[in-house]
Amino acid sequence: MALAEAVKTCENSYTVENAMDALLSKLDEALDDVEHGRVLDEDELWAEVDAI
Repeated sequence: MALAEAVKTCENSYTVENAMDALLSKLDEALDDVEHGRVLDEDELWAEVDAI
């Protein structure tokens, strides 16, 4: 899962609009996950962190 993705413009730079679109897209996905119960409980979260 990618955390964020920005699109380069023809000037080889990122725009604030691209960054905000990526951020809001990921936030929308996260809210959808919470609404549908696709989240880890605290113990599962720490197990994932410890596995890294």
